[in-house]
Amino acid sequence: MSSRAELTSWKALSKSAEAVKSVHLKTLFEQDGTRFEKFSSQMPGVLFDYSKQLITSEVKSQLIQLAEESKIDAWRDRMFRGDKINFTEDRAVLHVALRNRKSSPILVDGVNVTEQVNQELSKLKQFSEQVRSGAWLGYTGKAVKDVVAIGVGGSNLGPQMITEALKSYADKTLNMHYVSNVDGVQLAHALEGLDPETTLFVISSKTFTTSETMTNARSSVEWFLASAKDRSAIAKHFVAVSTNLDKTRAFGIADENVFTMWDWVGGRFSLWSAIGLPIALYLGFDAFSEVLEGAFEVDEHFKNTEYENNIPLLMALLSVWNTSFLGHKAQAILPYDQALHMLPAYLQQGEMESNGKSVSFDGNTVPYTTVPLIWGMTGINGQHAFYQYLHQGNTIVPADFIASIEPQVKVGNHHDILMSNFFAQTEAMMAGVDAKAVTADLTAKGKSEKEIEALIAHKIHQGNRPTSSFILDKVDAKGVGRLVALYEHKIFCQGILLEICSFDQWGVELGKGLASNIEKELSDDHSVNSHDSSTSGLIAYYKSRR
Repeated sequence: MSSRAELTSWKALSKSAEAVKSVHLKTLFEQDGTRFEKFSSQMPGVLFDYSKQLITSEVKSQLIQLAEESKIDAWRDRMFRGDKINFTEDRAVLHVALRNRKSSPILVDGVNVTEQVNQELSKLKQFSEQVRSGAWLGYTGKAVKDVVAIGVGGSNLGPQMITEALKSYADKTLNMHYVSNVDGVQLAHALEGLDPETTLFVISSKTFTTSETMTNARSSVEWFLASAKDRSAIAKHFVAVSTNLDKTRAFGIADENVFTMWDWVGGRFSLWSAIGLPIALYLGFDAFSEVLEGAFEVDEHFKNTEYENNIPLLMALLSVWNTSFLGHKAQAILPYDQALHMLPAYLQQGEMESNGKSVSFDGNTVPYTTVPLIWGMTGINGQHAFYQYLHQGNTIVPADFIASIEPQVKVGNHHDILMSNFFAQTEAMMAGVDAKAVTADLTAKGKSEKEIEALIAHKIHQGNRPTSSFILDKVDAKGVGRLVALYEHKIFCQGILLEICSFDQWGVELGKGLASNIEKELSDDHSVNSHDSSTSGLIAYYKSRR
């Protein structure tokens, strides 16, 4: 069995990891006033600073060597070319084709998928403009006012994250509502106060069989028909993003109102496709196109930039360094921009569903930790919630800090106050506060030696907490497109570096299958003994009291 751990670079990095564990970031900055210049990279619209990561020039060289030995460039070219790099499902991985603004040919099984994508984008444009202009009329001849987007996972998180991020630019032509949870509370709240005559439903499910999505869709039809009374009216109020025309027809959706997907688009990478229809409806097709443009700029950067300054590759290398070598098991995503409040949840799915694996390409167990636990929230709120843990906890959590130069909405000096916290937190996590500084501060405040002795251990901050900083020009459509694409390519590189297949999700499928079987058992009154004693006991308890 061979593994990445046998590579020359991996062995060198293992030795370097032991050496740097006794080094403090503050010392590295004191010894080298050019760290920022050495360990930062830019592309149009984005600055990426990783100088506060616990690396040296030697470590960076070894990480670059790991990328070379892992043949990142060859794998990258295979992905963009349309090779079936999702080998466990025999599929290409072509979310990049969805935003191929040059319209260069990309072939899958001899078919130019670029042409298919452009046709679907034209259909998306025409439909979204019809609805937004008021030309699309419901069963009573009224224009649409509200859109309810029904999906789960990648069919929900991407569009919702983008529309939340760009809400400041919405013209209020349509109101957008999202339903993903099969818990009826969410659907009930989404439908509360809506008028069936002016409501459009977008149902997103590649197979049109996803249990949670179809349960919500069927309940939405019941709600709608309580007013419309006529099933033929469904065609004017329900559209779908799906590949299963038989299922959508049976549901009552006209073929021309079904937007297609392809098996070479993974759900968590699909917001660039017709799954992004809610984005185009809410913000307009031009804004959706700008999101695609921003992502395409990153695609070009990723393809054409040397390893030393390739931002998504550097992001992936740092993740592997922190997780597989330094032993940090989590990573925080901390946007200092309220518009990006859903980004941590979005990246949680993107990274953990992609790379939360434990076997290598050849099916053998990997001898190292793979993906970290991804979590976080907006930075200012986090400062008053869990930053205590980040600063003084006995585990180290590397963090990505994300901010923008220009605010979406300028209100007094709010943005400068926000940014002062952004800058201060990364500096504090890097430098910390030692006993000498604490003593000086408490002495200046008039504390006695006895008081200082009692307090000093509590006020020391060890620092040496690694962070990366992203500064966008602005959180606009292009900016959000760039940011998401950077993380997508990070996830791809991370998978190649770790030698794991990033584009299947068998762990998700297992739970779905079990839930389907149990759902049938809940529909009758017979006792259930086909599970372990805990599961059978829980089911019996629920059935006896529902």
